[in-house]
Amino acid sequence: MSQIRKASVSRKTKETDITIEINLDGSGKAAIETGIGFFDHMLDAFARHSGYDLTVKAIGDLHVDGHHLVEDTGIVLGQAIADALGDKRGIARFGEARIPMDEALAEVAIDISGRSFLVMNADFLSPVIGTYSTQMTKHFFESLASAAGINMNMKVEGDNDHHKTEALFKAFAYAMKRATVIEGEEIKSTKGVL
Repeated sequence: MSQIRKASVSRKTKETDITIEINLDGSGKAAIETGIGFFDHMLDAFARHSGYDLTVKAIGDLHVDGHHLVEDTGIVLGQAIADALGDKRGIARFGEARIPMDEALAEVAIDISGRSFLVMNADFLSPVIGTYSTQMTKHFFESLASAAGINMNMKVEGDNDHHKTEALFKAFAYAMKRATVIEGEEIKSTKGVL
């Protein structure tokens, strides 16, 4: 593989200051600091199960709530993935995974098409997991999909919000791992571009 599939992206606003480094051909090493414990756990799980090396340093206005930090982390992670993929030459493009976690079952299918879209079917019973707002799960993936140009269909069933959210992040990780594997030298599109 000739292309180095790494990226480093920073974004600073009046609400957040975020730097993310990613290596799509890593070994699943993670160094995550967001100030939201459960979110750290989810990003660590994403790195571990995708096989991507991921460093996230995120500071945000957590005295307000976690909305801006989680949203902006999704934006920056999406930008980093897009940058690391470059012209997407040779990638499988499509990926999917079904991941159980105890009673929960998550299903994720993605297309790294350059066109962003998210469909998520997920109902959460609790407003928060620790200090992480369950509403932010969909918003995180919306922000990431938009910035990365990924079409994602996600759904999860179960009773425990921790299990459901973690199963979604892990299923996303495996879907991305499968979609970003190098299978050849061509761009998988009749358009010749993704």
